[in-house]
Amino acid sequence: TVSVSEATAKSDVTEDAPEATGIGKYRWPVRGAVIAGYGANVDGNRNDGIDISVPEGTPIKAAENGVVIYAGSSLKELGNAVLVRHDDGTVTVYGHAEDLKVQRGQKVQRGQTLADSGMSGNANRPKVHFEVRKNATAVNPMTYLE
Repeated sequence: TVSVSEATAKSDVTEDAPEATGIGKYRWPVRGAVIAGYGANVDGNRNDGIDISVPEGTPIKAAENGVVIYAGSSLKELGNAVLVRHDDGTVTVYGHAEDLKVQRGQKVQRGQTLADSGMSGNANRPKVHFEVRKNATAVNPMTYLE
C-alpha cells in the first residue's frame, strides 16, 4: 500500500486537467454531516481531510473539473479511493467508496459521479473521506468548499 502523498507525487498521468468551471469554490462531494473535521484525531491518526456521514451507496461527486490520477484500493486506510487533479495542480481525494465509477486518466466534470459511498478501508460506518492537497500536502478542505 502507498500513502496519498506518494500516490499524488508519483502520478504519471500526463493528461491536462480540463479548465476549471470558474466558480471559485469546490462543490461538496456528498451532502451529509461532517463527523470528523480536518486535523481531528481519528483512531489515533490525524485526519488529513474531513469525514462526511452518508448512507451507503450515495453517489460521490467530483468537487471540480479534473483528471483522475488514481482510482483503486491500494491507499492506506482509505479503501477504494479516487484522486482527481485539477487545473491549478490541486488534488482532491475521495475515500471509503464502495464502487468506483471512473478510471485513471479519465477527465471528469464538476458534479460527475466518481464512485458510490461505502465502508471500504478502515471505515467503521458508511462515510466519505474528502481531502484537498496542494503540492501533495493536505490542507483544510473547509476553506475550499462552497
